[in-house]
Amino acid sequence: MMRGDNFLENEKCRILIADDEPIERMVISKTIQNYFGDELEIFQAENGREAIAVFREKDCHIALLDISMPGIDGLEAAEEIRKGSQTCSIIFLTAYDEFDYAKRAIRVRALDYLLKPSTKEDLIAVLEEAVYLGRQDSVQTKAPLDRAETEEKDEKLDVIKNQVLAEHIREYLATHYMEDISLQDAAEQLHYSDAYFCKFFKQNFDKSFIVYLSELRIAKAKELLADITINVKDIGQKVGYRDSSYFTKVFKRFTGVTPSEYRYGG
Repeated sequence: MMRGDNFLENEKCRILIADDEPIERMVISKTIQNYFGDELEIFQAENGREAIAVFREKDCHIALLDISMPGIDGLEAAEEIRKGSQTCSIIFLTAYDEFDYAKRAIRVRALDYLLKPSTKEDLIAVLEEAVYLGRQDSVQTKAPLDRAETEEKDEKLDVIKNQVLAEHIREYLATHYMEDISLQDAAEQLHYSDAYFCKFFKQNFDKSFIVYLSELRIAKAKELLADITINVKDIGQKVGYRDSSYFTKVFKRFTGVTPSEYRYGG
């Protein structure tokens, strides 16, 4: 039997909690016990190596993993867990809001990526989803979903992945819009090929990279124009335009007026 196989209705769901902080494990365990009662059987691990061993021994259905742990971290542990089970619901609960981490979480088909301090409501919600998916997949082994239902589930997972990637792209551009960045620069920094990044961007933002970046810069410029002590030329440079005449041209194309006209209501 594959490790971490889904569970039947009358079987307890086994959940692994891996975190190197004993208090954190205790709080999470208590939260789960208070809400789910005997429905979930809880196992704990204090590092990634132990998490892999416990997962294999107990055939866990859900793995709730911290990322930063000594020795083997949560991401490495998740990769090993995924090798042993295609159905285990992997959930990351971590203080690290890093794009590379999110990408690796997607590669192991993590169900969710919760940031500490996570609310009890968020934790319970994702665990309810994991239990539900486990029950559903268990039924599928006896009565497979028809094609439409299978496609609907795959689409839901794709939506979650796209939302994670899109949010990190927004964060990256919000942090670097004032720099001389191109689509190629952004794709390289986020570790994507130019072609994939371009296609993903258009599909998820409904506009091209350059239009989105220009709109972001112009919006920031409008905010700065409210402060009359800042020179218009300086504002252009602050939002990523080294050439003041080009800044004026782009600003007028998007707003219909020049920066100076916008500032004084012209």
